[in-house]
Amino acid sequence: MSRPSSTGPSANKPCSKQPPPPQTQHAQSPAAPPAAATISAAGPGSSAVPAAAAVISGPGGGGGAGPVSPQHHELTSLFECPVCFDYVLPPILQCQAGHLVCNQCRQKLSCCPTCRGALTPSIRNLAMEKVASAVLFPCKYATTGCSLTLHHTEKPEHEDICEYRPYSCPCPGASCKWQGSLEAVMSHLMHAHKSITTLQGEDIVFLATDINLPGAVDWVMMQSCFGHHFMLVLEKQEKYEGHQQFFAIVLLIGTRKQAENFAYRLELNSNRRRLTWEATPRSIHDGVAAAIVNSDCLVFDTAIAHLFADNGNLGINVTISTCCQ
Repeated sequence: MSRPSSTGPSANKPCSKQPPPPQTQHAQSPAAPPAAATISAAGPGSSAVPAAAAVISGPGGGGGAGPVSPQHHELTSLFECPVCFDYVLPPILQCQAGHLVCNQCRQKLSCCPTCRGALTPSIRNLAMEKVASAVLFPCKYATTGCSLTLHHTEKPEHEDICEYRPYSCPCPGASCKWQGSLEAVMSHLMHAHKSITTLQGEDIVFLATDINLPGAVDWVMMQSCFGHHFMLVLEKQEKYEGHQQFFAIVLLIGTRKQAENFAYRLELNSNRRRLTWEATPRSIHDGVAAAIVNSDCLVFDTAIAHLFADNGNLGINVTISTCCQ
């Protein structure tokens, strides 16, 4: 039976120091050949607290969800930065007239944006810091659907992993700066990265060509099954001169919670040898770099790659399955 074949993109990118490879598992004899795709690599006012503010949480009380009362909104609005409209959080500094501005914006200003007065010397507003420690602030992604309110010490960590934050382009490399909603990711890939190959089915072959190309190289393709789209990435990095490593990973075009419903298996087969990696796919919110840093992918060096390659081309069997809930 003939196998579908097409060419996908790659991007040269700078090398970075990588951790040691994870353990791999060995399985039994290989299954019948699935569909295959060939992926070719290419080159490179003052603030005061209103008396009506009744919705205040105890310090360190943790986050919550649900409707926010008008009084709580009135209270948190006192902390809005007049420049970026984000919240002014401790340590809270004020101008000589008592106006607040967030620390990020303050570093870029020469005078107070409210009264044009001097921002120096720095004056701490300890009263507002105490109030901030007793208030739950909305997530910065509330406008896109996040309903959590959090203590100010919890906001940065949550917002780094919030499922409602914009998605970046999942293609490896730093050339594409696109950001948007999860629903818009596939449309972006189809229009901005048209050369990426997509194969249908839960069992396919990802064929990366010219793996002996020098420098850092990426091979990318898409796999569609179970009503979802998965991105398959093979990345080659030069850890140090003369020593290259390959990293193979599967990402779900979806949320972390959705990714928990699937498992994937990567297999290299040749001459009675087999190298297997099984794992849960990562969400594109995490990205390829996070998987490599945490060694949550199939890792092998050039010597192993040559054991399984055929004339400089490396075939990886990719199987996606659903997990029993």
